[in-house]
Amino acid sequence: MKAVLEKLDLDARNSFLYRNFALPAFDAAFHFHPEFELTHIRRGEGQRYVGTHVEDFYDDDLIFLGSNLPHCWISKPLTEGEKVEATVVQFKGDFLGERFLELPEMHLVNIFLQKSRTGLKILGETKFKVLATLEELSKANDYQRLLFLLNILGFLAESNELEIIDSSFINVHHSGTETARFQKVFAYLIEHYREEIALPSIAEVAHLSPTSFCRYFKTITGKTFVEVVNSYRIQYACQLLKNKELTVSQIAFESGFNDIPYFNKIFKKMKGVSPSKYQ
Repeated sequence: MKAVLEKLDLDARNSFLYRNFALPAFDAAFHFHPEFELTHIRRGEGQRYVGTHVEDFYDDDLIFLGSNLPHCWISKPLTEGEKVEATVVQFKGDFLGERFLELPEMHLVNIFLQKSRTGLKILGETKFKVLATLEELSKANDYQRLLFLLNILGFLAESNELEIIDSSFINVHHSGTETARFQKVFAYLIEHYREEIALPSIAEVAHLSPTSFCRYFKTITGKTFVEVVNSYRIQYACQLLKNKELTVSQIAFESGFNDIPYFNKIFKKMKGVSPSKYQ
């Protein structure tokens, strides 16, 4: 899996994209684009990857992503014939003109868009307001859709019900070769974390020596490579533990752990309970 620079095509009639998806699975590559993105998972569950962070998602997951923030949703397998569903709104920072965000009336919106570089989970009453407005937007004409989008941005700009997804991105500026390197590393990690990842292999992805890679990784995430790999594996294990047909040992191996006592130790450290109790 590569971090793909996704090019979004806007036609001459629209300043932003509004799309509904019904698919057999969410399995798009770890990708990024200059557009801001509001995503509502109407139906589906699995794991959401934003920046360095992984978290389970469920129906009605509502997320706002900043410009060039790498992300993907990977859904759990469904029975044949079932589909996952999502609504996605995407727009560039200058979609209403280069100076629009500099207007005094847009001050709070501008601050919100800067905050969104971390990725934001929308909660509480704000979530209900945004979802209700998205529903209105889906039935509106082009002019009304623009007004509804501005209403959504206004709700978000004034809300205190936004949860930061990846705090390591607070001071990250998405440009240059270092950002490209980060995207390659985490795309590789998302694809291979359930396998044995040799340090020289992941260092080669980053075009660094193993020693330089360890230093680089700790700088951008605040964690060691092993800590991040383990967090991905434990989060995946949590998904599997909901399946009563699998034993804890089977889940440990399926998640990438070859040592059951080590799996139990790391799981309890991260989740506060043993795998069997969590299950």
